[in-house]
Formats: sequence, structure tokens, C-alpha cells
Amino acid sequence: MICLRAALALPYPSSPLRLALKPSSSSRCALRVAAMSSSGASPAVAAPIEHIVLIKVRPEAAASGAAAAMVSSLQALSTLVPGVSYIHAGPVLRLRSPAAEALGPTHLLHSRYATKPDLAAYAVHPAHVAAVQGHVLPNALDTTAVDWVNAVQVPSPVAPGSAVRLTLAKVKEGVDVPQLVEKVAAATAAAGEAKGAKVSFGENFSPARAKGYQFGMVAVFDSVEELDAVEGDGKVEEAKAEVRPLLDEVLVLDFVVGPTSEAPAPANL
Repeated sequence: MICLRAALALPYPSSPLRLALKPSSSSRCALRVAAMSSSGASPAVAAPIEHIVLIKVRPEAAASGAAAAMVSSLQALSTLVPGVSYIHAGPVLRLRSPAAEALGPTHLLHSRYATKPDLAAYAVHPAHVAAVQGHVLPNALDTTAVDWVNAVQVPSPVAPGSAVRLTLAKVKEGVDVPQLVEKVAAATAAAGEAKGAKVSFGENFSPARAKGYQFGMVAVFDSVEELDAVEGDGKVEEAKAEVRPLLDEVLVLDFVVGPTSEAPAPANL
């Protein structure tokens, strides 16, 4: 699955964003891989972990420059916190579903780790705590956090200028999330690398701040133009049709990594 549109075991200490990390049944999925990306290269890691935080910034923070300072403080964690394989903080480019528009995130943080303990160490690291307490909490109206173990069979490297589509989903009553993960894996394999996308997806293992979202996915493209070109792709539409019956609510948004993403968020956000 490249874009699911709206139609369609260790105890860890909590961070100021109250991450509640616990083992997920998706960790038993046989579709794991041992490669992920960093901000400057693509080193192999043993158990790739995705961490997403959506942030709805106060309008006055955006106007005063406090939001930009927040982004800088989060981006700086890439060099301040050991164990961070990749990190990006910046504005949302586009909200692509009614659920995304209702939640209204203006900014996000996307980071990657080799293991769950690396993510847990990041959560309580003094530099991360300081960034959250000094910049995120004072300037955010709302935050949503989702974490998953990548269940895809190929890496999804992210480089400056990459365009990324984030999809979060809630499953219908009676559907097991591992069932959705397997269905997405099969649909993605059938679709192939549509328009050059590289994907990562899995079951959320941090429910405390996820607002009910049980599944996460990122599709990485080399550019916004490549991301836009995937709309209407026949194989992608077939993949979406395979997964839609399992889904209840879907949140979809786009963002751009690197200097391009530091531009002000669109006015409709």
C-alpha cells in the first residue's frame, strides 16, 4: 500500500510526551527486515523502529518564531542523543484526509532507531526532555505519537528533499492489527515499488498517545513530484482496494525532509 486515503518485551520509562512502550504482537511478524536509514546515509540496523509525533502548534507560536525554534531544538537531537539513526522535524506539507484535517497537525517529528531500547533511551535523554519541556509543550495545542517496528522487506531510505506520505489507521471491529499488517504486506508486494516509493509499516506499540491509531506507514519518494505522480496509479488503487475493508479511520498527510521542509506551513494548516 502506497497511500491509504480516507476512502479506503520490556517496561520503559515514560518521557514528557508520555510514551508508553510495550511489546506488540506485530513484533512476531515474519516480514521484518534488518535495514533502515539515517539522515546522511543508510546504515543497516538490527530491528528498525519508526517514531512519529504529530504536533498542532499554537497560532501565536507560528507567528512569533517559537515554532521554528521548536523545530530547531528537535532537529538538534540528531547530534545530542546517542542511538538516533535518523531524525526530521518540520512542518506538514499537506493534510490529505478528513481525519488529518480534523486533527490538524501543523508540524511533525519522524525519527528512527535500531532497537526499542534505543527509542526508550531517547525518550528519557536530558536533551530530549529539555526540548520537549522547553519548546514542544509550551507551544503545542495537541500531540499524537505512534511507534512501530518496520515489517517491510526492503529499506526505505530518507534523504534531504525526500517527500514522505504518512498514513495512520484504525482497524474495524473484529479485525486484528497483525492481519492488517499482513494484508498490507501482500498488497504492497503486489503493487511493487509504485512510482519509486519505499515503504515502512507496522503495528503501533505505543497506544497511550496514539488517539486510537493502531497502524502506521510511511511511503518515501525522491521528490514531491514523484509523490504526486502516484495518485491514480492502477497498481496502487488495486492495493488500496485490498486493504480498505479492514479499515475504520485513516489519517493521511505529506511532509518534505530537509531544507525544503523548513518553509512555512501552508495557510490552510
